[in-house]
Amino acid sequence: MTSAASRIRVLEQEGVLRIEFVDRNILDEANIQQIGEEISQLVETKPQPKVLISFDNVDHLSSAALGTLITINNKIRSKDGQLRLANIDPQIYEVFVITKLNKLFQIHDSAEQALASFT
Repeated sequence: MTSAASRIRVLEQEGVLRIEFVDRNILDEANIQQIGEEISQLVETKPQPKVLISFDNVDHLSSAALGTLITINNKIRSKDGQLRLANIDPQIYEVFVITKLNKLFQIHDSAEQALASFT
């Protein structure tokens, strides 16, 4: 891993990894790759990972970031884990609808609702 500062904040809450982004704009390819690697490493440490990714404070998301989310989702599912997304800005949510990713991911209005949805 590079010596660059982490682009995410991680909090473990009730057995759930709660991940928030440091940046408001997740557009830079290098940052997206770093975020993907950091989350993948966290997922690897858990036998059945439960991951909540909160998009609080995120204003812009690139298509590369969406691709990274799909990769993370596949990793979590391959370990019988669960992924929830929360606090997505309405404009960003539109992209999820257009790309039909709102059908792939479980998306909740708030982190609290997302936490409650884990089984």
